[in-house]
Amino acid sequence: MQKTLIARVLPAAMLALASGTASAAGFQLLEQNASGIGNAYAGSAAVAENASTIFYNPAGMTQLQAREASVGLSLVRPSFKFSDQGSSAGDLTGGAQDAGDWAALPNAYLSWALNKDLYVGVGMGAPFGLVTEYNRDWVGSAHSIKFDIKTININPSIAWRANEKVSLGFGVNWQRMEAEYLRRAGTIDIPAGFQNVPFARPLSQSFATLDADDDSWGWNVGALFTLSEATKVGVSYRSSIKHKLKGDLTLEGPSQAFNAVGSSDAEASVELPDIFIASAAHKLDSRWELLGDVSWTGWSSVDKVDIMRTSGAMSGDLAQRLDTDFQDTWRVALGANYQLNDAWKLKFGMAFDETPVKNAEKRLTSLPDNDRIWFSFGGQWKPNKGSALDMGVSYLYVDDTKINNGSASDPSKGLVKGEYDSSVWILGAQYSMSF
Repeated sequence: MQKTLIARVLPAAMLALASGTASAAGFQLLEQNASGIGNAYAGSAAVAENASTIFYNPAGMTQLQAREASVGLSLVRPSFKFSDQGSSAGDLTGGAQDAGDWAALPNAYLSWALNKDLYVGVGMGAPFGLVTEYNRDWVGSAHSIKFDIKTININPSIAWRANEKVSLGFGVNWQRMEAEYLRRAGTIDIPAGFQNVPFARPLSQSFATLDADDDSWGWNVGALFTLSEATKVGVSYRSSIKHKLKGDLTLEGPSQAFNAVGSSDAEASVELPDIFIASAAHKLDSRWELLGDVSWTGWSSVDKVDIMRTSGAMSGDLAQRLDTDFQDTWRVALGANYQLNDAWKLKFGMAFDETPVKNAEKRLTSLPDNDRIWFSFGGQWKPNKGSALDMGVSYLYVDDTKINNGSASDPSKGLVKGEYDSSVWILGAQYSMSF
């Protein structure tokens, strides 16, 4: 009974915390540990410095002690400040508040050696997430007011040391995804003379909310090559995961008849992207270590998101389409560690992270994303041989971000035209121990 309660309550608690705002490009969350923040996640598939290697490269478990645990928390604060430059949205004319806010991203990992060459482990984190939230009267509120994606990923893994040079790893992933999407139904009010018509559409006074969720499965593999005592190379691949979100589409507004017709069950399908990482770590001497990372994310799997009605008089109809039209992206990171003394290590890193958004016409108010450059710094304190505390901070510089989205698939949403001034701060800490 107790185990069943924990199995149900812990993932729910993680989802409640992991209301992550995308820190990597798109709505990917790199913060599956906090120990990598100081290096801008350079060398993520090669360093294997604690049990969080289960996510980045499960083969890295063979580099750990017989039993290790690692827990961490990252705090992410994005800023999305919109300046209107000619939007056309009917009755909607309000300005926008900063659509970003603080979010907390927890993680937890455990690895266990069955013998000197075979390891098992399990990890829990939130690999994708997004929250943008505007005031209800802003000019783009028919595009989005609140867009909230949460995921939780539980990742049982196994690793095998084939020989002193090569280790292999494999994992399965159970992933839960929850989505909430709130917007105004349209940009215009009831036309004059039609206020008493039962089904007249009070679009600008009505709000549509989609609440939907899904559970699905994926897998990941990795390999770690120890080229010498000083050099390690790691590669890993995480599969795409297809979600068919099911839930409710609810309309609220002044017309009860319109609310009743517009509310229904709904579903939407989305395929979260696959990810490939190639990493290297090289010790120059007893103090300096260099890290590198190249990763590819298959964002083109998110071509469009169709929200379909599945009940009521309009069952089978398209309720709304999000024209994402994402492109595949690359991320390049470089980092360095400096061993100050037996207890302290300093960490540095930079990265370039490419956006999946093609242009201003394809940019969504729910995801005002653009290319970003990471500047990172951190440190590791080892009070004794069996434990370590990592701390890190990153500032993400984001290019000025143009938007010119007229939503051709739904003209009732109006045109949002302007520019975002954006940035991201990330703070994190990770505690790791062997036992």
